[in-house]
Amino acid sequence: MSNSDPNLQPFVDWTWCAGNLGRFVLVDARWYLDGASGRDAYDAGHIPDAVFVDMDRWLSGAASKKAGRNPLPDPEVFAQGMQEAGISDSDIVIAYDDAGGVIAARIVWMLRSTGRSAAILNGGIASYPGELATEAPQRLEGDFSAQAWPETLLADISEASSVQYAVVDARNRDRFEGRQDPIDPRPGHIPGAVNVPCRENLGSSGRLIPEIQLRENFERVGIVSAENTIAYCGSGVTACHNLLVLEQLGMGKGRLFVGGWSQYGHATDRPVKTA
Repeated sequence: MSNSDPNLQPFVDWTWCAGNLGRFVLVDARWYLDGASGRDAYDAGHIPDAVFVDMDRWLSGAASKKAGRNPLPDPEVFAQGMQEAGISDSDIVIAYDDAGGVIAARIVWMLRSTGRSAAILNGGIASYPGELATEAPQRLEGDFSAQAWPETLLADISEASSVQYAVVDARNRDRFEGRQDPIDPRPGHIPGAVNVPCRENLGSSGRLIPEIQLRENFERVGIVSAENTIAYCGSGVTACHNLLVLEQLGMGKGRLFVGGWSQYGHATDRPVKTA
């Protein structure tokens, strides 16, 4: 029997999970830009019955200067990862991390963009009220099919550089302004882009701030709809959080420039803007 829910919002609270036990697959999507192991964090303690999905193995393709640090994987690779995690096309997936959902947003966007039901656990692992587990659950292999990434929800480097689109950078302000960038080759941002740091979508608890404040964060920089909007970050991970927030607000679905600054920064023929 299918558990999928086409009306599932991009963010759910643990109260929703508690009321729908047995209807969803819980995914631990922790990953760290500094190279720390998400798997080690999972093994040390995770929400009971959660499965671990590795960003580098299943949610990203091979890094390169041309494609960026975390390009989308081949659909067949993504499908294999979901199958091994015990996820089927018809499943609802609820994903969490320990960063307010800005990392888990990647798998949720990938699933939702290909027609599956998925959401971020608002507040992440800290929102779970019980004891954490250290044993991984045993799940049968899932029936998950490979689906092409939807071109209508993706943007390339030329489109992200075009004045025809509203372009939103999800990185922290210091990287956007070019005050520092320890990761990518050139500091700054795409000319014409505006900055809505995805971590400013969150309060101190790691939960989303009230919707009126979220809306104001985007409207302040001229974003009143996701239509004709392109989101990027360093490498197409945390930008997904901004896209899902826009969808949560009922503002529609924007497009993802997956290569992000890790691709654009290596394109030395393209101009860079600093504050």
